[in-house]
Amino acid sequence: QVQLVESGGGLVQPGESLRLSCAGSGSSFSVVDMGWYRQAPGKQRLLIATISSGGNTGYVDSVKGRFTISRDNAKNTVYLQMNSLKPEDTAVYYCNALFNDWPWGQGTQVTVSS
Repeated sequence: QVQLVESGGGLVQPGESLRLSCAGSGSSFSVVDMGWYRQAPGKQRLLIATISSGGNTGYVDSVKGRFTISRDNAKNTVYLQMNSLKPEDTAVYYCNALFNDWPWGQGTQVTVSS
């Protein structure tokens, strides 16, 4: 079964950057469309960025122009480069496949605060 491990979160000030990583196990990782999600306190988990197996990307408006999703299939890893972070980006960030029923990882906490 595929396991997903997110890392790279932390406490940063507004305007700073972070790069999140999501490492997955299993040979099917490279052919699966992936996404980054986030869940703010008291709110539902939301999909914020997607990347197809071929590298096509998509973003919700709130992160467009600030976040960049990418993948390295040789390393079974998906990344999320987050620039110009805002306090409203504070959340636990998760990655997962878009159309496969994979178990969720533990997520990585991102806190943006001055």
